[in-house]
Amino acid sequence: MSNELTASDLRALAEQSNAWPFEQAKQIVARLKTKPKDEVLFETGYGPSGLPHIGTFGEVARTTMVRHAFRVLTEDKVKTRLLAFSDDMDGLRKVPDNVPNKEMLASHLGKPLTRIPDPFSNEYPSFGAANNARLRAFLDHFGFDYEFASSTDYYTSGRFDATLLKMLAVYDKVMDVILPTLGPDRRATYSPFLPISKTTGVVLQVPMIRRDVGAGTVTYVDPDTKEEVETTVTGGAVKCQWKADWAMRWTALGVDYEMAGKDLIDSVKLSGKICTALGGTPPAGFNYELFLDDKGQKISKSKGNGLTIDEWLRYASPESLSLFMYREPKAAKRLYFDVIPRNVDDYQQFLDGYARQDMKLRLSNPVWHIHASKPPKADMPVTFQLLLTLVSSSNAENAETLWGFIGRYRPGVTPQTHPALDALVGYAINYYRDFVAPAKQFRAPSDGERAALTDLRDALSQLPDDASAEDIQNVVYEIGRREPFLDHKKTGKDGRPGVSLEWFNMLYQVLLGQEKGPRFGSFVAVYGVGNAVAMIDGALSRSA
Repeated sequence: MSNELTASDLRALAEQSNAWPFEQAKQIVARLKTKPKDEVLFETGYGPSGLPHIGTFGEVARTTMVRHAFRVLTEDKVKTRLLAFSDDMDGLRKVPDNVPNKEMLASHLGKPLTRIPDPFSNEYPSFGAANNARLRAFLDHFGFDYEFASSTDYYTSGRFDATLLKMLAVYDKVMDVILPTLGPDRRATYSPFLPISKTTGVVLQVPMIRRDVGAGTVTYVDPDTKEEVETTVTGGAVKCQWKADWAMRWTALGVDYEMAGKDLIDSVKLSGKICTALGGTPPAGFNYELFLDDKGQKISKSKGNGLTIDEWLRYASPESLSLFMYREPKAAKRLYFDVIPRNVDDYQQFLDGYARQDMKLRLSNPVWHIHASKPPKADMPVTFQLLLTLVSSSNAENAETLWGFIGRYRPGVTPQTHPALDALVGYAINYYRDFVAPAKQFRAPSDGERAALTDLRDALSQLPDDASAEDIQNVVYEIGRREPFLDHKKTGKDGRPGVSLEWFNMLYQVLLGQEKGPRFGSFVAVYGVGNAVAMIDGALSRSA
């Protein structure tokens, strides 16, 4: 894990770290002290009635970080597994909006997802299998280390049989946990067991009229035939209601860790009580906050008001998304297009800083967790924000033009030598086209601002073409040292007042038609002093 430290040294540092994956992993270590076992099981759940989405990525990415933290804390002496569990035996409640053959699917409402034909291509034996394949392709694409599990396979193969019989034996205890949480109508029909109809194949929500613990059977009235039907609870003849199902799964598999969204806090508590009634130990875990859209509303699959994985990856790297997921998992965060640039550049900053940190600080650096303690070497000569501004200033919506600027600024840096930067160039062009260009709005400078811009133009024209970003920034700063841009709360080394952000914001608003931008000196160094002078001339003539 590290060339510098032994596993024992690393563990000692990890024990002192308050990075949240370590805090979570410490729960599992404490759990093992009371109930030792040879293997620790991490689980993430997935409802395959829809396609994998950004929440799926978040849960698997965060669980993977906790798993790695646990491995460090135990010096990798305890085997770990991550189970991606698909609840594909669930009955289809409604036809999703984003699938073909809706009429066909509508004719199979209520049936387990694995007993409904594939609406996409008939490539797979069922709708559930088709979506499971998409989930696995999705997880594989991001390189997650996991094992896939199908609810249908686990029920029908008998893996859950012993625990299902136990649930039958403690049926009343399970009902005592659930019934107080239900309304009167639901209470009248509730059962933890959902029989699969022998006539229609539908997952039935019907009350049990008799139970035979010795025979391992339940009896219910078929809603279609009105006849009594006795069925075994084993072998896939029934599935469990989802809170009972969750608890049954935790118990049967011995799940040690599973996180869930904040909206499931009550469900986690209920499932934990059922798990205890079954003789199991509820897993450790935490409830993460939900994502918000641009208006501060909770993101939901049905509303489609969020950001999809594909959308994020059109504008930024998977690593930037992992950083977004790492940050403050217990805080509600806006998940909208405007958070992308910051996460791209912050990821790079964390990566740049990693090499200069001691090991203790590295364990709190997000990139350590994102890359399972082996972050790549940092080598990104320009920021995402700078690339966006370059595209904006030059109207260069093509990679060749951008690389022309970069190559002049950093000789020897090419798409071949810096493939990650080449990807970033593509992301920046996409982002500019879709979000920056439509929002461009140049404002005219005031008389005082015109005078300052004229002075800046004259000062920049005196600089050599190869002036450093720092020298350019000093000139820009000095020209801005005037009213109304003075900041009397800040003082320079010479005791004079500092310069407010309003000066730099004005430059971007007047010259580029955008609210903010990167450090202006860095931008001019890459864009070229001559180009910057011409840009100021253009803005002054435009507003004359």
